[in-house]
Amino acid sequence: MINVKVLVSDPISDKGVEILKNEFDVDIATGLEPSELIKRIGNYEALIVRSETQVTKDVINAGKKLKIIGRAGVGVDNIDVNTATDKGIIVVNAPEGNTISAAEHTIAMMMAMSRNIPQANASLKSKKWDRKKFMGVEVRDKIIGIIGLGRIGAEVAKRAQGMEMKVLAYDPFISPERAGDLGVELTTVIDIVKRADYITVHTPLTKETKDLINTKEFAVMRRGSRVINCARGGIINEEALANAVREGIVSAAAIDVFIKEPPFDSPLLELDRVIVTPHLGASTEEAQVNVAVTVAEQVVNALKGFPVKNAINMPYIKAEAMQILEPYFPLAEKMGKLCMQLIGTNYEKVEISYCGEISEQNVAPLTLAVLKGLLEPVLGAGVNYVNAPGIAKERKIKVVESKSKTIEGYSSQVTVKLSKKNEEKLVSGTIVGKEPRIVQIDNYRIDVLPSRYMVVAKHEDHPNIIGPCCMILGRNNINIAGMQVGRLNIGSEAIMVLNIDSDVGDEVLDEIKSVDGIIDAKRVVL
Repeated sequence: MINVKVLVSDPISDKGVEILKNEFDVDIATGLEPSELIKRIGNYEALIVRSETQVTKDVINAGKKLKIIGRAGVGVDNIDVNTATDKGIIVVNAPEGNTISAAEHTIAMMMAMSRNIPQANASLKSKKWDRKKFMGVEVRDKIIGIIGLGRIGAEVAKRAQGMEMKVLAYDPFISPERAGDLGVELTTVIDIVKRADYITVHTPLTKETKDLINTKEFAVMRRGSRVINCARGGIINEEALANAVREGIVSAAAIDVFIKEPPFDSPLLELDRVIVTPHLGASTEEAQVNVAVTVAEQVVNALKGFPVKNAINMPYIKAEAMQILEPYFPLAEKMGKLCMQLIGTNYEKVEISYCGEISEQNVAPLTLAVLKGLLEPVLGAGVNYVNAPGIAKERKIKVVESKSKTIEGYSSQVTVKLSKKNEEKLVSGTIVGKEPRIVQIDNYRIDVLPSRYMVVAKHEDHPNIIGPCCMILGRNNINIAGMQVGRLNIGSEAIMVLNIDSDVGDEVLDEIKSVDGIIDAKRVVL
């Protein structure tokens, strides 16, 4: 047994604990107050939690010996991943352990809703025999729309097809080839809400997916549709859903997750035609065993110096290589995010090229950082350096990495190019001093320090274009922190990149697009 101590601060399956005890000295102390955890954590090399323990910055800073934090589940919202990364602590989770449980719960909710099972159960137990009141519907030959076709969404599709349902799906990262393999029809969110009898969401909660189904979608929804959310609270707007149920647009809903949990103030709890469960998607004996075993095995590997499967933050890199590559990781991830937001979704190929001195290093980890940046804006924080290649492969995205010792303007330069039918988008970057720089977008040479919020606009190269755009931002109380303009020839077309201190809404962006001479404008969040 290695002289290493592991603290388990939330209840996990005994099978996971057994794996740890076979290798290390394990203490189980659940229900610790934050101050107690801070006092104790300094004695441990590993910490394993579920959702109850809050692994804050103070906890991590107190963990002087910590090498790994394991989350026996999917989400890591209760872990300060940034602080852990700064401290060189690996954060791992178990993203696949609850896939089947979540898919089965979705189907269970669909069937319970279709046959009014909870309502009928409550009625009969109150000594009423009212068969007509609880008339149900069959799911066979109905259309189910699945929004998000990742692991869980794909499993829901298989089960729905087994019940002879037709499957529509929306997922910006699923290729037609992958959709064909799954036997589903790819379409849009709006088309799904117009056509589907059942609508179920299986995306992470991100800025792009928050309120994905809202008042606008309910306004065009097929009357009598049934809605399911076993993914994350907030993907379907709760107030809008409640109104749609009251108005009869939605005939029934089944909700397992809420914006605020417990959801005692949610209007959905007041509606008879909405069945609810307290976030039970992963609550099966099998899922709890799976996530505990997965995390325990990763902790054992990490503490023995072996690779881990589901690292949320950074894979292991030798110290000498890390000194050279370290500043390029945030650059590569930001370039991926920038390039994806400029071209949009459904790209089919990503080419990552390394020129100059950096080409002499093992750049594979940087390619992972680019892929993480590309995928994370849509798929959320579950994308990491380890699973990004698998996700790209699953979605039939071709990844090409190349190296050249030729110097192209800078001693080291990284270029990301995305391709889809009839469109390409290119972004190049480098490190100047210790600062990341975007030095090229498409054919335009620029020098931009990437910031959290930016507007990238292509425009005609003549006077009275940049000024009006800046005036629009000023009128909307959005401060400009920096501006760069690049052009090919005088009087042709140019590109403008504005660094701003706060995000722009759709209305402000539309106003910028309406300026005479603006060809297109994109909102970028890094």
